[in-house]
Amino acid sequence: MTTMDTVAGDRVAVAAETAADVDADVVMGGVQAAGALGLSRSEFARAVQLGIVRAGPPAPGGAARFSRGELDRVRSAGGCPDTLRGRVETAAGAQASAGVMGVGPSRFTRLARCGHLTPVGYRINRYRAVVWLYLTAELRDFAAREPGMLRGSAPPADRELMAAKADLRPRKWRERHVGLLLRRATDPWERAGVLASVLPEEEVREAVPDPAERIVLTALAPPPPYGHPQVPAAAAVAARLLRAEAADEIHWYRTSLDFALTGARGQSKSTGDRGPT
Repeated sequence: MTTMDTVAGDRVAVAAETAADVDADVVMGGVQAAGALGLSRSEFARAVQLGIVRAGPPAPGGAARFSRGELDRVRSAGGCPDTLRGRVETAAGAQASAGVMGVGPSRFTRLARCGHLTPVGYRINRYRAVVWLYLTAELRDFAAREPGMLRGSAPPADRELMAAKADLRPRKWRERHVGLLLRRATDPWERAGVLASVLPEEEVREAVPDPAERIVLTALAPPPPYGHPQVPAAAAVAARLLRAEAADEIHWYRTSLDFALTGARGQSKSTGDRGPT
């Protein structure tokens, strides 16, 4: 092989590598990305929510964008459509969810209300009632892991919760939702915005007396989750799910907000990247 052949071969290899890099950097919107993975829009939205698919830098208007390289990563990690669908498949309401687990709806409702199962989302039906959504994979895992919970009488802790008419579903959903948002947050101000969004307004005013800081946190508040209703009457019902309720839950988010604000204020003083100084 001549020197010219070697040089020509190297040039072809470099060109191919460069083309691959450019291809990996191609970005697309959510609808196109969902199609590229063979998912419906709702399936793709759930995959993004769960962190299975990671969004890239947003478009100038704020719309999410996804790189071809990220979609290739998902596919290479066993992300064929059937596998992905199995990870994001949901059951809506007690009847469907109980069927997945092989129990009656009343037992399923007790398990969910007592906090043994965590919703992944919600819908508001035409009667303005909350319909909780559960990942079917998690329901099957629970049934396989806790067969004793699927039969027999309720344990004492559950009986106490039932006597108190407790319903831990909203709290468990918030815990999951906030955790997923925090994992996607990129800096302390964004983390503070997530935590402030789940607190009652009076708690935020007390924790953040500076109006300029509150404006920053409001601007960084996450949008409502996928499936949040647009109809005003249903949206009002769903809005109550977004805020912490019990005193100990509020205290946990308030403490976490104080910690995040300490880091955010320190960042602003040192770099001026985001937020008041």
